Amino acid sequence: MADRRKCILILLDGLADRSQASLGGQTPLQAAATPNLDRLAAQGACGHFHALAPGQALSSEAAHFFMMGYAPEEFPGRGYLEALGEELAFGPDDILLLAHLARCLPQDGRLVLREKKPPLPEEDAREFFSAVHSHDGPEGTAHLERTKGSSGVLILSGGALAASITDSDPMYPGLPLMEPLPWEGAESDPAALCSCRLLKSYLTWAHRRLAAHPRNAKASEPVNAVITQRAGRAPHLSTLEDRWGLGALSISSAPIYRGVFRALGAQAMVIPEAADPAQDLAAKLALAAERLEEFDLIHVHSKAPDEAGHAKDPQRKREAIAALDAGLAQGLEALAGRDILLVVTGDHATACSGDMVHSGEPSPLLLWGPGVWRDQATAFSETRCAQGALGLLRGPELMYTILNGLDRGKLWGLRDNPRDLPYYPAARRALLLEK
Repeated sequence: MADRRKCILILLDGLADRSQASLGGQTPLQAAATPNLDRLAAQGACGHFHALAPGQALSSEAAHFFMMGYAPEEFPGRGYLEALGEELAFGPDDILLLAHLARCLPQDGRLVLREKKPPLPEEDAREFFSAVHSHDGPEGTAHLERTKGSSGVLILSGGALAASITDSDPMYPGLPLMEPLPWEGAESDPAALCSCRLLKSYLTWAHRRLAAHPRNAKASEPVNAVITQRAGRAPHLSTLEDRWGLGALSISSAPIYRGVFRALGAQAMVIPEAADPAQDLAAKLALAAERLEEFDLIHVHSKAPDEAGHAKDPQRKREAIAALDAGLAQGLEALAGRDILLVVTGDHATACSGDMVHSGEPSPLLLWGPGVWRDQATAFSETRCAQGALGLLRGPELMYTILNGLDRGKLWGLRDNPRDLPYYPAARRALLLEK
């Protein structure tokens, strides 16, 4: 492995954006000073990437999962990935849901969402989670494990349960919490129906417990509900190395990416995020340089653009991107002289305007390294990358492109393994001559 070209995949979370009036009609990336990204764009090949289909809004964990060459029908659910990334204890048959505390307004027998994930004093948060930690329902038990702040993972355990159930989280304030229902096609599935009953029993119980909690006695807007979304369970997946022939490492500051890469059988490091995006990216790239001999693909992640996008702050996002560009220059010094394929892109768009959590624009894409085309793109932005030769890559096409850039793609039609794997050489059985 040591003498083979390696790939550094720099993932700038939520990088792409929309035209912003406050930036003179530019996106934050267009408006940012990015001399280092622009230099790499001029020396390499550019295009766009979308992990599924342009216009489709994706969560970070889903975008990463599809980016690594896995299909939507294989996706195991955010709840499972969250639990895996947070290193929670759970069983192979448990159902796992992302959960948040919420402030709701009781209205005509319903609960109308007022605020999701309210910022709480640490002592209050601990007591609320303790009050609704464990519930025995009609079909099994529900355990709420806190991860950080007002968020956690709800673990459903018991008999035959299924993850094919709807969310109770309405996502937007002013809308009522939703009834857990089986997905279309699972309306008669006993396991899905059991999960719905158990979840509804827990949500009802949790509301009553929280509403009566002493810490809500004087609150004008009490924390009085748990809301859930994106149920999942442990999947049966081939590993990333088995599927693509690449040993992979993720370096990030968020446990969810540890969950994604561990679900794919890869290794993951979660390190504290530096306050300065430049320092954060430079440190992660230095770590990547230290581990380069051990892995074929190293995913280096920054959350800074996504956080600014969620804050709906175009200026902050522009400044974060400019800082990341400076950090990139520092980080590449540690990789100087190494035989690498550098890939820079985003997982999804996080727009600084509009009501969507994430939006569906494709992300700019840059490839740089030995043998990579030099095209007409001379700057790295959503529109300038459209001048590049790569066009629009979708889903697993990025992994095929990485294999090609690493000189590891298999000639189509060759079969050195009973499975038609995309890399060469795959594990094979030597011919034994008959005696």
